[in-house]
Amino acid sequence: MVKDNIIKTKSFLFSVRIVNLFKFLTKEKKEYVMSKQLLRSGTAVGALVREAEHAESKADFIHKLSIALKEANETEYWLDLLNETDFLDTKDYISYQKDIKEILRLLISIIKTSKQNNC
Repeated sequence: MVKDNIIKTKSFLFSVRIVNLFKFLTKEKKEYVMSKQLLRSGTAVGALVREAEHAESKADFIHKLSIALKEANETEYWLDLLNETDFLDTKDYISYQKDIKEILRLLISIIKTSKQNNC
């Protein structure tokens, strides 16, 4: 029985949400700069998780997930900024914040465990 890859699923679904948020921000709010940064970092997380699936080594796996962690952290920054500048309402912000925090926790856990198992 194949175990679900939780980080792969969650990061992909988060990317879908980010794409839809980008469309909303550009069409409804006419915000183009921060939303583009959010789109880049928010979708990069899932792409890097996918890359890590086929890493050439354990070190490469850890490296790719470490970059995904940095992108997730940057995504959290853009969400915070969009919230503080009133481009996101509180309800939506809390929902996105919950998702990115969960992804950050998962990535940190996977990286930590991989480093311990790599020694």
